[in-house]
Amino acid sequence: MYAPAALARFGGFVATDLRDVTGDPAALDSSGFWTVVAAFEGPMVCARFGDVRPAPVPPPKPGAWRGPAPGDWTSSLDRTAYTAGVRRIREHIAAGDVYQANLCRVLSAPLPDPTASDIDALTALLAHGNPAPYAGTVRLPAHGVEAATASPELFLRRTGRTVESGPIKGTGRTADDLLPKDHAENVMIVDLVRNDLGRVCATGSVTVPALCAVESHPGLVHLVSTVRGELATDAGWPELLAGTFPPGSVTGAPKSSALRVIEALKTTPRGPYCGAVGWVDADRGTGELAVGIRTFRIDRAAPAGPLLRFGTGAGITWGSDPDREWDETELKASRLVALASGPRHDAGVPHLP
Repeated sequence: MYAPAALARFGGFVATDLRDVTGDPAALDSSGFWTVVAAFEGPMVCARFGDVRPAPVPPPKPGAWRGPAPGDWTSSLDRTAYTAGVRRIREHIAAGDVYQANLCRVLSAPLPDPTASDIDALTALLAHGNPAPYAGTVRLPAHGVEAATASPELFLRRTGRTVESGPIKGTGRTADDLLPKDHAENVMIVDLVRNDLGRVCATGSVTVPALCAVESHPGLVHLVSTVRGELATDAGWPELLAGTFPPGSVTGAPKSSALRVIEALKTTPRGPYCGAVGWVDADRGTGELAVGIRTFRIDRAAPAGPLLRFGTGAGITWGSDPDREWDETELKASRLVALASGPRHDAGVPHLP
């Protein structure tokens, strides 16, 4: 049975010596250092570690990761189904049901040698080939959690009573690719995040220090905004997560309506993809949770055998072109899936069905 030691790795440090595991976010306001993996559909795993120390991500080690063959990936929605979903969301927008909804698909591929598939070794590959500001690993095999993220997006950062979110909306290969539709999409989600934080922050404290800034990442650019507020005196992590989860950038606006549209269109659970992955230091009152995008997870409970899963999606508005939205999902996935595929992770970008 594959059972490596529990481990978490984020931002230049590594955590070992697993002490507790719970699904109760109130633990994040207790004591100790916690890692968090929250599925889009709601279940959350919070793990407290006893030993946290500085440690850079190690360089990739030959043989530590044996990923799927590039041609073995399948998609929960093929191009025809995905573009049909885009048109369906536009119908909902025309009917006034929603202004924007995030349409995703989940890529899956069998692991050729599950015992040579250490999720932390995949993190090393990603750090080498696709560095990201919120990259990390959470490896809790006994609890069904093996996730590696190269997320570029901040969901929640907490420093004392100050809370910040960094929603991303708008993607292109270069800044010249960004359209007015991308800016409108970002502004809609910023408004949603302001409202979400407003539920748990002191009245009048929510601000937008940055709107639609262009950020460069490997192979693409994003529009990123910053929303900040001061937590109300009676609010902690449970209230903060209840008011803001799932992240607005991967749901849509209005959030409740977008979630209904997403539920009707999705063909497989998102899991940690589009959820949250990160850490909380309860003793210092700090924490950083990323939106679970650019995130791989190993599903060892799949009926046909262990699978590697990876999600990709796009925000759909009235101005969306179905083929362009499909291309955006390809752009977001291609580099990372190539890195994770096979021992020759630099062999090129696989075709994604």
